[in-house]
Amino acid sequence: MMKRLIPITVILIALLSSSDARSQSSSSASIRKPQMSDTIRANVYADNSFILYINGELVAVDSIAFVPHNVISVDILPSYPMTIAVMAKDNFDPKTGMEYANTNIGDGGFILKFSDGTVTSGDWKAKKISWGPIDRDTKSPRIESVEVPNNWYAVDFDDSEWGKAKEYTEEQVGPKQPYFDSDFMGAKFIWTDDIALDNVVLFRHVVKSPPDGKQRVDFRNLNNVIPENPPRGQGRQEGQRRNNGAKR
Repeated sequence: MMKRLIPITVILIALLSSSDARSQSSSSASIRKPQMSDTIRANVYADNSFILYINGELVAVDSIAFVPHNVISVDILPSYPMTIAVMAKDNFDPKTGMEYANTNIGDGGFILKFSDGTVTSGDWKAKKISWGPIDRDTKSPRIESVEVPNNWYAVDFDDSEWGKAKEYTEEQVGPKQPYFDSDFMGAKFIWTDDIALDNVVLFRHVVKSPPDGKQRVDFRNLNNVIPENPPRGQGRQEGQRRNNGAKR
């Protein structure tokens, strides 16, 4: 009699374990769809333009390459650790490094603030890509450049050999009115060591956790799970099927 009970007991335990595993899997796979309240606002100002990547994805491109100076504000869905990568450009002639018909040496500047408290500072990494006019020679101006590293914006890119960004004051950068109309409190203007000659600069920074301490849902895997609420189109189709069945 005992020999017959053992297999049944084993089967029951296996079924219960399988049920628990399915329940845990379903729970871990279930996630609600994000709302606008889950996003944070990014304010970005560059002299003169920028492109912004977050966690390897292109998030924002400056809509004005030169002037007037503008602030780009976008809503982003954050996930941490958050890798921020930026290419910032001062306006310059690609042969001479100068501007305004080769009559002036310009200067750069970049500043960023997210509403979670993320700000630009001297803790960011920076690397110059193009610079000039070499030796400030405006009579025979020329530039020097290096290749943009492959996947410089990727999360797993190695920036260990990059130097630190240098902080600059508002007086040194001379931002225009749109900057003062936006919230950049706590953020610092940054560039490389030479704000005048370095014309194309890459920045990187990793935000390990929300600076404001607020816990946020990680939606990075949203496309690979079934959300708690069905897609809108699917819901309409299901409703139509139910209505058709009721009419019958």
